[in-house]
Amino acid sequence: MPRTALRICPLCEATCGLTLTIEGATVTGARGDREDVFSRGFICPKGAAFGALDADPDRLRAPLVRRDGRLQEATWEEAYEAIAERVPALVRTYGAQSVGVVLGNPNVHTMAGNLYPSLLLRALGTRNFFTASTLDQMPKHVSSGLLFGDPFAIPVPDLDRTDFLLILGANPVESNGSLCTAPDFPGRLKALRARGGTLVVVDPRRTRTAKLADLHLAPRPGSDALLLAALAHTLLAEGLAAPGALRERTEGLGELADALARFTPEAVAPACDLTAAEIRALARALAAAPTAAVYGRIGSCTVEYGTLASWLVDVLNILTGNLDRPGGVLFPLPAAGPRPRPAGPGKGFTLGRWLSRVSGHPEAKSELPIAALAEEIETPGEGRIRALIAIAANPVLSAPDGRRLDAALAGLDFMVSVDPYLNETSRHAHVVLPPPPPSQSAHHDFAFNGFAIRNQVRYSRPAVPLEADRLDECEIHARLVLAVSGRHGSASPADVDEMVIQGALAKETADPRSPLHGQDPQHLAALLTGENGPERRLDLMLRLGPYGDRFASGRTPGAAPGAGEDAVASATGGRGEDGGEGLTLERLLAHPHGIDLGPLRPRLPGVLRTRSGRIELLPDPITAELPRLRAALADRPATLVLVGRRHLRSNNSWLHNVPALTGGSNRCTLQVNPEDAGRLGLTEGGLARITADGGSLEVPVEVTDTVRTGVVSLPHGWGHDRDGARLSVASAAPGANVNQLLDGSRLDPLSGTAVLNGFPVELTPLP
Repeated sequence: MPRTALRICPLCEATCGLTLTIEGATVTGARGDREDVFSRGFICPKGAAFGALDADPDRLRAPLVRRDGRLQEATWEEAYEAIAERVPALVRTYGAQSVGVVLGNPNVHTMAGNLYPSLLLRALGTRNFFTASTLDQMPKHVSSGLLFGDPFAIPVPDLDRTDFLLILGANPVESNGSLCTAPDFPGRLKALRARGGTLVVVDPRRTRTAKLADLHLAPRPGSDALLLAALAHTLLAEGLAAPGALRERTEGLGELADALARFTPEAVAPACDLTAAEIRALARALAAAPTAAVYGRIGSCTVEYGTLASWLVDVLNILTGNLDRPGGVLFPLPAAGPRPRPAGPGKGFTLGRWLSRVSGHPEAKSELPIAALAEEIETPGEGRIRALIAIAANPVLSAPDGRRLDAALAGLDFMVSVDPYLNETSRHAHVVLPPPPPSQSAHHDFAFNGFAIRNQVRYSRPAVPLEADRLDECEIHARLVLAVSGRHGSASPADVDEMVIQGALAKETADPRSPLHGQDPQHLAALLTGENGPERRLDLMLRLGPYGDRFASGRTPGAAPGAGEDAVASATGGRGEDGGEGLTLERLLAHPHGIDLGPLRPRLPGVLRTRSGRIELLPDPITAELPRLRAALADRPATLVLVGRRHLRSNNSWLHNVPALTGGSNRCTLQVNPEDAGRLGLTEGGLARITADGGSLEVPVEVTDTVRTGVVSLPHGWGHDRDGARLSVASAAPGANVNQLLDGSRLDPLSGTAVLNGFPVELTPLP
C-alpha cells in the first residue's frame, strides 16, 4: 500500500514543505504540504518533480575511482583509501595551499553541505577556497559586512506587511526568490497589490514578475548602481530622507550627500536610459510610502558595480527609515543560528586579508573569486593548486571560460568530487563520492532560514530508508574530513560530530556571559538526543540558539539570567506563536509540519558587529569605489549587451536531466527584441553567432518584445555537450554555455564576483 511522508523541498530557496507518496522505496508523487507552517501547501514544478529527480537513472549508485585513466565503480573503502593516500601526501610535499576546495550551489540545499565544509577546510589548512557565491551573491555579503559588521546580516523584505516593494534585477515569480526565502513568492506579490500596496520592478526584461508590477522600468543592464545612487541623491537633495531612529545608530549620514552629489537624476538618466522625471518620481514614491522595502538580487549583483548596488539598496532602506522596521526590511532570527549577544562594538568586517597567488585578487568572506580557479591550477610555482575537492560544484558550466577550466582540471594531480552525477566537472575527478537521493536524506535549512521572511523551524527525517549499499550524505562528508586529515581508519564518522559537539560546549561553558558557564560539557553532551551525530549537532544548535531550552537545567534555579538573555527576549518577542521557547530536537520532531516562531521583529542594535557598534554607512572600501562609479557617468554604453534569465523549472545547471522539467519555454535560446532582430537580420528560429571577451557561441534566436532594445538574453547553466559526462537527458538538448562568452577578466573588484550580466556582445546571423 502507498504511504506518505513529509519532506522539505531542497530544489530552490523557497524551502516548501512537501507530502511525498511512496510505494515501497520509490517516491511516486509529491504535493504541497497544506499543514506546513511556512509554505501552506504551495508547490512549484520543481517540487512536483521531486520523485523523478530522486529516481533519475543517471544518478551514481556507487563511488567511482580512476584506474588506468578510466573511472570505474569501487567500494567506499577503496574510494576513501585513494583519498587518504593522495591528499595528505600532496599536502606534505607541496604544502596546504596545494589543495583547493570549491563548493557549488546545491551544497547549501543539504544538511551535510552546511555542517562539514568548514571542518574540511580546517583539516586541510588551505586558503584556496572558492564557492558559487562569487557567481551570485557575494556583493550582498560584502556590503552587509561593511555596513553591519557581519556578512551574514542580510535584511530581507517584509513581504507580507510592506506597502511598497521595489525589486531590482530579480525575477522571484520564476526563481522563487533568492536571499529572501519565501514560499509562494507570486502569491505574496499578488497579496501586496490586493491590500493596496505598490510593486515596482526594475528589469531590462518584461519578466513574469514585471508583468505583476504597478510600474515596470527597463533600464540599460549594469546601471543599477547609478539608478540607486540617483534615487538616494534625490531623497537627500529634496529633503525626503527620514531615517528616524536609525539616525542615532548610523555613522556617515552627514557625509553621504557629498559622496553622492554627482549622481543627479539628470546626470544618471542617459547611462540608465531612463528619464530624470522617472527617477525623481520613483524616489518620491518610495519616500511617500507608509512602509517600503528595496530588494535587489542577481541582476544587480553580477554586474560591474555589484557591491555598490547592493550597498545602495540598503542605503535607500536606511534613508527611508525602513531598515529594521516591520513592513520594511528586517533581520531574520533562525532557530539553529547563534543566540543574540548584547549590543556593542564587534570585530567588524575586513576585505583582502589575503590575496590570490596569481592575480592578487583579495579574499572576501574567506573566499577567492571562482573566476581565478583556472589560473591557480595552471600557473606553476609555490602554492599552485595540484588537488581539488569539489562538493556539489560544476564550475565548468557555472564559471567564466569553462573551456579553460576544463583543460585545467584535466591537469590536476588529484581531484575528488562529491556529486550524484558524472557531470561536466566531476568527469575529471579521480574519486567521485555520490550522495544518496534526497528522499533518503534528512533535511534542515541551516542557510535559508537565515534569509526567511518569517521565523520558523522545520526538520525532515529521511522519507525512505537508506539503501544498504549507500552512505548517508553526512557520513560521506565526515569520512572525507577524516581521509584528508590522515585519520582514515583510526577514527569513525561519529568522532567528527562528537568533536564538534564537545568543542561547542567547551566554548559555551567557558563563556561568563552564558547561563551554562561552569557546567560540565560532557554532562551536557549526554543530554543531547538524536539518532546520529548530525541530529545531535542539530539538537545542540537548537538548544543553544535563540529559542532553545539552553539544556533547561543549565542555570541553577533562582540564578540571575546570563548577559544577552534580555536581547533574546527582545528579538523573539517572548515565545513564538507555537511556543518556540524551549526548542529542542525532540520538540521539533513532535511538530512534523514545523513550528512557527512568529513574524520578523526589529533586532538593532544587537545585530551590529562593526567596530563602532553602529551602522557604518560610508566605510572606506565603498568610499574608495565611488570614483569609479562616477567615472561611469561619462562612459559610452555598448550597442548590445547580454543578460541571463531564470526559469521556474530549472536551477542553474543541476536540473536539466529531469524529463519533467525540460521542454516548453525552458530552452536555451537567445532572446532578441524585434527591432534589434530586424536591424541585424536575425529571424525567429534562425541561428546567430554571439561573440564577447571569451569567445563565441552559435545559438537559436527567439524574437520577443519581452526584452528591451539593445539587450539580448541567454539563460545560465547550459552546455551539456562534453564527452565523459553521464547526463542522458541533458546531453540530448545540451544548449550553449553562456559563460563561455567570458574570459574571467570582468569582476566586481570589491567582491570578486564575475560580471555575468550587462557585458557587451556582438551578433551575426548564420545560415
